Amino acid sequence: MISSIIIVGLTCLAMILFVLLKPQLKIGKIAVDSYWIVVLVGALVIIVSGLVNPSYLFEALTQNSSINPLKILVLFISMTMLSIFLDEVGFFRYLANLTLKKAKSSQMKLFVTLYVVVSILTVFTSNDIIVLTFTPFICYFAKNAKINPLPYLIAEFIAANTMSMTLIIGNPTNIYIATAYGVNFLDYLKVMFLPTLASTVVSFFILWLIFRKHLSVPAQANVEDVKITNKPYLIIGLIHLSVCTVALAVGPYVGLDMWIVSLVSALSLFLCIGIYSLVKKLRKKPASETLVCDTDNVETVDNEKPQVNSPLLNCLKRSPWQLIPFVLSMFVMILALQKHGVTQKINAVLGTENVILKYGITSFLSANLINNIPMSVLFCPIIAPLTGTAQTGALYATVVGSNLGALLTPIGALAGIMWTSMLKKHDVKLSYLNFIKYGVLISIPSLAVNLALLMLIL
Repeated sequence: MISSIIIVGLTCLAMILFVLLKPQLKIGKIAVDSYWIVVLVGALVIIVSGLVNPSYLFEALTQNSSINPLKILVLFISMTMLSIFLDEVGFFRYLANLTLKKAKSSQMKLFVTLYVVVSILTVFTSNDIIVLTFTPFICYFAKNAKINPLPYLIAEFIAANTMSMTLIIGNPTNIYIATAYGVNFLDYLKVMFLPTLASTVVSFFILWLIFRKHLSVPAQANVEDVKITNKPYLIIGLIHLSVCTVALAVGPYVGLDMWIVSLVSALSLFLCIGIYSLVKKLRKKPASETLVCDTDNVETVDNEKPQVNSPLLNCLKRSPWQLIPFVLSMFVMILALQKHGVTQKINAVLGTENVILKYGITSFLSANLINNIPMSVLFCPIIAPLTGTAQTGALYATVVGSNLGALLTPIGALAGIMWTSMLKKHDVKLSYLNFIKYGVLISIPSLAVNLALLMLIL
């Protein structure tokens, strides 16, 4: 037990240090995220030391259960691809630009509209995609309008990581925890809708109180005219995301696993786009068989050869593949803790009384020590010995902690790590302490309201 605790503890500590001090490692001209490499090394140490033997690990990875991390990874990455594709065809940029046009020179109107748009989009996509998509746009707009970008950036981050609780697909932590205990799409929505909406409203009013003076200054932005050039791609992408969301809702009632629904949707998207592109290219080919270049997906760089700009290829490049070694490595470490009785000890300490409050607070704080994905992997076996309403309350409270934990420190979620890195690239100053200052003011009241409503509902 002691050996597994030491190795897991040191690995998580090293991960935090690398995220803060060296978020990326450079190998020649290639830069890779450091957090998953650190965790991978920790998992290999556990396997080599014999704390988890390969046969035990193989059984865990091939078990036919909802907690199987391979199924959860397929579900998350497939859903992410559907969102990334829509981003590649300009859907999110178009909506963001439309938001600016509606707001005109009113910062307050822009602030409210942006918060609502981000909240709604996060429900049907994912918090990570929204953060990655809207952050560069907000930085550009603020620089153009000569206004402070922080109110919008923080509002975007808060909205994305709060509304991600609404649906089971909004965050990989939701997927992992809920599917581990057989919670289906609609049952999850019934419980989480009101608490999430309440947290979103509370967060908005706190944000308004914090930034109301900044937002009283008129904006002077020159809004660019953004158009979606490939509307068939957009239609195909929106149809696939819509059908997938509906199928995820009804799947459990007809015996369809969520990971199969999402995988088939992603594969279908790639197939349909491929067929459409092929048909389009054949139609453009003249009767004389002269080769014609399809310029719709070609970019020309000065002094360079034309480069093909394929949304599908970019979708594959932008997908979060680093989550695979990260989640599997954390799964190995949690297996070690579970095998040697650590998770049972934690369960005994938390007990069976006031589980919503206890699990909500401990998961919220734990996410900021080891990141919300490892925390979710850790808490699943901790919740397992509970039964009935105690287990139900604990799992939903842990979902809340895993989402709102992202608001307290940058360590709380991968979205926070990626977001702070993007701010540095755009020369936006937000120190670690200032992040925590905003996080404390917003996340704690939001957590309190959410857990209180959970107690009433459950």
